[in-house]
Amino acid sequence: MSRLLVFQHVAAEPLGTLDRLIRRRGHRIKFVNFERHPDAEPCVDRYRGLVVLGGPMNVEDRAHRAHLLTEMRAIEAALRQDKPVLGICLGAQLLAHVLGAPIRRQREAEIGWYDVATTPAGRADRVLGTLGDGAPLFQWHSYAFDVPAQAEHLAHSETCAGQAFRYGGNAYGFQFHLEANQALIERWLSTPAYREELCAAGVADDADAIRAATLREVAAMEQRAELVFGEFLDLVGRPLRRITLGSR
Repeated sequence: MSRLLVFQHVAAEPLGTLDRLIRRRGHRIKFVNFERHPDAEPCVDRYRGLVVLGGPMNVEDRAHRAHLLTEMRAIEAALRQDKPVLGICLGAQLLAHVLGAPIRRQREAEIGWYDVATTPAGRADRVLGTLGDGAPLFQWHSYAFDVPAQAEHLAHSETCAGQAFRYGGNAYGFQFHLEANQALIERWLSTPAYREELCAAGVADDADAIRAATLREVAAMEQRAELVFGEFLDLVGRPLRRITLGSR
């Protein structure tokens, strides 16, 4: 049975809806939780692909969070081996940084629902093209990446140009949280550390508005997520079925 390697940074940011989609394909998931095991040294060689999730830290924190350097080395190894890579939020920033792009604090944080538009390359892309011209997607970030020079720019929003990119044929960075569902969004809105982030961004009073928008938008985003993630998982492939004697 094939396995996917998943880097998780905090318990509050799991795979979300992507977990079910991966398991439905028959893949096993190997989690490395750097909050619990900051000294872990995962090796990508034994895995079919790599998913790097979000987290409240930033690329610039690598001086006192050594695991971020570990993760970037693992991303580099996966790219050398031409294995599918998906970076989400912080994961996308790590992927972009590995590819030489700067990461910087945004003038205006994106927290909540934002219209994300695809570029012509995005609409033609095998994975992100399933979004069509674009859609309202959930965001939670105050830092953003520049699109790497050798990557295809796939999507943008009004307040953040770098929403998605593809490097090569199978490495993707998504700034938005396409994996989020209603339960996960409510968890973030209710977590003290995330509430502090809302206050720092000056949108603490918008929590109820975010909840209301979530009720309107989340079901449609889950449907889009199934299409987008399904195409990405097609790049990973399907596990080989074990053949037993006497089977046909």
